[in-house]
Amino acid sequence: MSKKSVPAASDTETRATSEHAPDLRLWLRTLACTNLIENHIRSRLRAEFDITLPRFDLMAQLERSPQGLKMGELSKRMMVTGGNVTGITDQLVAEGLVIREDSPRDRRAYIVKLTPEGRRSFRKMAEAHEKWIVELFGGMDEKQRNQLYDLLAILKTSASRVSGKK
Repeated sequence: MSKKSVPAASDTETRATSEHAPDLRLWLRTLACTNLIENHIRSRLRAEFDITLPRFDLMAQLERSPQGLKMGELSKRMMVTGGNVTGITDQLVAEGLVIREDSPRDRRAYIVKLTPEGRRSFRKMAEAHEKWIVELFGGMDEKQRNQLYDLLAILKTSASRVSGKK
């Protein structure tokens, strides 16, 4: 593990000391990196597009499913409550970025789809998002990124096995 300095104070990694298990320290470093990246993305989305990360995430799900998705499916994919999805959808409908249609197969359900304006808007945000991610990982060379990617795949497999998921 590198001895380089780490951002202080609110960083989750500062919760652990050298007496804690290396695996716990590794988890907290991973969490700290995730939080730093997510906070940066949240801030940039807000500043440059006046949109929240959950709204961006909902639009990303819809962009991957041009035929639209039921509210319940959006809730599952985003791992949030149906109420959260409804609130986010309401905001995006009001802005003309998504539409809500009755489901032809289930009269109790709605299908949510991006509007043409929503697609254009999302494309711009997605391009910027990708650039921000590239910038955030810019301190690593290609070999390091590939190594980290491979190591995280091993961790994901192990964690999935332990938690009983495949």
